[in-house]
Amino acid sequence: MKISKLARSVNESPTLQLNAIAKKMIAEGKPVINLGVGEPDNPAPEGAVEAAQRKLKEGKIKYVPTAGMLSLREAIADYTFENYQENVAVENIVVSTGAKQALFNILFVLIDPGDEVLLLAPYWVSYPEMVRMVGGVPVVVHPSAGSFTPDFDSIRNAVTQKTKAVIVNSPSNPSGGVYSEEFVSQLVALCEEREIAYIADDIYQKLVFDGVEASPAFKFTDLDIENAPIIIVNGIAKSFGMTGFRIGWAVTNKEAANMMTRAQSQITSCASVISQAAAEGALRKSGGEVERLRKEIQANRDVAVKEIGEITQLELTAPQGTFYAFPKVNAHSHLSYKISELLLQKGMVSTVPGEPFGLEGHIRISFSGPSGVVSEGIRRIKWVLDENGSAEYDLGNGEKLKRDWKN
Repeated sequence: MKISKLARSVNESPTLQLNAIAKKMIAEGKPVINLGVGEPDNPAPEGAVEAAQRKLKEGKIKYVPTAGMLSLREAIADYTFENYQENVAVENIVVSTGAKQALFNILFVLIDPGDEVLLLAPYWVSYPEMVRMVGGVPVVVHPSAGSFTPDFDSIRNAVTQKTKAVIVNSPSNPSGGVYSEEFVSQLVALCEEREIAYIADDIYQKLVFDGVEASPAFKFTDLDIENAPIIIVNGIAKSFGMTGFRIGWAVTNKEAANMMTRAQSQITSCASVISQAAAEGALRKSGGEVERLRKEIQANRDVAVKEIGEITQLELTAPQGTFYAFPKVNAHSHLSYKISELLLQKGMVSTVPGEPFGLEGHIRISFSGPSGVVSEGIRRIKWVLDENGSAEYDLGNGEKLKRDWKN
């Protein structure tokens, strides 16, 4: 059987790959702390669980419209008005099996072979692979020195006649950065001027700290949903801590929504009805739990920033959102893949290398888990990276890690 060139060109997600290695080591009894995984350590909101239970008790678990249950799309329309001050109809909404599928659907209906999509580094690892999978060309715009935001002139200069879209993730995975209102405003204006789709990956929208706001793109346009070049992608995975339910959505003009629905009908038909019911329950009844989760993650952020700040080999810009820190590794001889491998094998702590995020020399550290676990993981990172560190590291359970390598 011959594998296609396209399939061979797609790289495995490094976040999932390293997470799988960490889980395998844990299954083998090794004391690994996983700071690579991107999911909160919270129970599902009560409203979500109760709604899913009601749907199960009905016993009628059947197909629903490909674009999603009407009641869920109505809840998403209300959520969009509340959080974006934008009136949308259910016909503007397509519910998918996670925000990841929503992003892929968008690229599938917008991008022809050879079309270019701008990616603002550091970007989420799946963006360039998704672009390639639909025959597009990812064009990376790198950030200004000492920043996680590209110079706007660099973005404008990257636009060509083939540019069809830009993907904007704010708050950002992996950096935790939030783009300024001025930056978003300029980018929206450029997209309107050049007829470029502004794909807003807002999956971390509510996970912001210290009063920071992730300004929605619709704030900077006078056009409505049918005429603006803006597409919103969101879901319940991150802000609601419901990663396993796999429900995301896109909000766009009716023509694009119809095309996305048509494509999805040939792939997954519809997202899980039980998960859709849970998503509706979360959107309708879980506002307080979302805020509690945000506060817990902000507390974890404060702990992580303090402890990473004590590691001389790491240089950190404090994240304004998400549950990731993305420090630069200084005075170290290894590339980010080698650093993450060293931390996992010698320190029994899993991180994600920065190279697949488009910014070599960094590692991504997740602080989504319990604060005590996060602190212990960061202490191990400090021990591994410190060339003058002690010969042994006491795990506190009778086991010790031994420094049997040279940095």
